[in-house]
Formats: sequence, structure tokens, C-alpha cells
Amino acid sequence: MKITVMGASGRIGTRLVDNLRQAGIEVISASPTFGVNSVTGECLRPAIAGADAVIDVTNAASFGDDSALDFFRASTRNLLAASADAGVRHYLALSVVGTPRLVESDYFRAKMVQENLIRAARRPYTILHSTQFFEFISGVIDMGADGDSFRLPSAYIKPIAADDVAEILAELAMGAPRNDTLEINGNAQFGLDEIARMHLAANEDSRQVITDDSARYYGVELNDDTLLPLKTARVGALRYEDWLNRSMAD
Repeated sequence: MKITVMGASGRIGTRLVDNLRQAGIEVISASPTFGVNSVTGECLRPAIAGADAVIDVTNAASFGDDSALDFFRASTRNLLAASADAGVRHYLALSVVGTPRLVESDYFRAKMVQENLIRAARRPYTILHSTQFFEFISGVIDMGADGDSFRLPSAYIKPIAADDVAEILAELAMGAPRNDTLEINGNAQFGLDEIARMHLAANEDSRQVITDDSARYYGVELNDDTLLPLKTARVGALRYEDWLNRSMAD
């Protein structure tokens, strides 16, 4: 089996490539770092030629303007066209839990366009919605910075380790396309304000977290369940507390 990973030099992509190779899969690592650009199309078709599956774990460089929309529209169109021409039998893309409920945000509106393009292509596909990664919790906290404190809502989140996401993606890529959206989350639920306090305490950061349910997440005001899966989700193995302790020790 041969699989092309687009976005292979990123946080998920590097783990995913390792997992697939350990499973005996022939992997083509594709990203601008490897000379393959899904936006311009540079070297894209040779990277996909002969692949049984394409895994799209690309991401936009910007989260707050039209550049995310431009990126996902161009990248996804090019990847789908190249995959169709190569006869790829499974197109697997990583997206985000809550995307349809977060389209006030430029970034999530762009992700919704990506998903709609994949569905409209009428090719065998799987879309995997993941909750926020453990590794990005610090960035979520920083969004709430307000002087010497942080303002964050109490909306619930079930974050997941990037290692678990990569493992599940590899498993899905080696299976049949689902022609549907699947969801994954971590094994514990926290309020955003609560997990921020845990993270700051672990880093011996004494700054205060103020619970403010009007505080926005990527520009969107949240309900309690906006960031939670709508249906039964696959659950990652790693506990946030264990990951946090390990990351502090590294």
C-alpha cells in the first residue's frame, strides 16, 4: 500500500508518517519542506501518482483573515484534482470538531469550505473531526490574555494528544473510506477556564484566569457544547494530566 501525506512536516504529519512506516506502508512525505506545494501545485501530481490514499493534514499559516480561505480553497481543489487523476481510492482529511458551529470565525469558515469541497467531489473520502490538541492549549489560553490575567469561557472541551490523532489517522488510512465525518476526542472533559488554570499551575505561572462566558474563541462566543462532538466519538488514550506532567519534565 502507498499513501501520500500532504502536510507531512507538521505536528500531526511527522507523527503520522512515522506511524505509517512502522506499519510497513510506503509513504510519500509531501509539504513545501519536501518541495511539494498543494497551493501552487508544484510537484503535487508526481507526489500523488500511484498512491492508494491521500491524507490531507495541511493547515493555513494564518487564522484571522481571508488568507485561510484562500489557502484551503486552493489547496483542497488541487489535491482533489490530482487525486482524481491518479485514481486515489481514499481521500482522508483532518478537520476540527465544531467546525459547522464556528463559521463566524474566518478560519473555521475556511475549514467548512474545505470539507464541502471534499464532499462535493463525489470521491471516496473520510473526514476526521478532532477536538483541540493538548499541544495547542497554551495558544488557546493566550487568546484570552488581558493584561496580567486571562479571560476565558467555561465552555467545555475534550482535548486530545497529537500522538492519538496521528495513530487514529493512520488506522483510518489503511482501511476503507467511510464517506462520512467521524469524530475523536480526549478521555476527559474540562472547562476552558479550568484547563487554563491547570496549565498555568503546572508551569508555575501565577497569573489569574477569570471566567468570562462572553470571552471569544477564535472570534466566536461559545455555548457549553460548541467544542464537543455531536455524536459518539472515538476516544484518545492519553490523559491530559499525564501529558502535561510529561511535557513539564521534557
